Amino acid sequence: MWRDERRPAGRGVQTDMKVTVNGKKVETAARSLEELLAEQEFSGQRIATALNGQFVAAAARVGARLKDGDKVEIVSPRQGG
Repeated sequence: MWRDERRPAGRGVQTDMKVTVNGKKVETAARSLEELLAEQEFSGQRIATALNGQFVAAAARVGARLKDGDKVEIVSPRQGG
């Protein structure tokens, strides 16, 4: 017999939050900067990131926790001259 595992919002289950990515408001289920980058299809790309104006190194993205209202900047290097 299967049991319904759903819980009402506000009872230990966090719903999607809103963050700003490069000036655009987005809803996300991501809990870390690394998860957000995967969700936004930036995984594996060479990029620079900032969370609320503070640079976040690639190795620190997994530990950079997101909160509702955070501001994320994602910058890709340009080629050419």
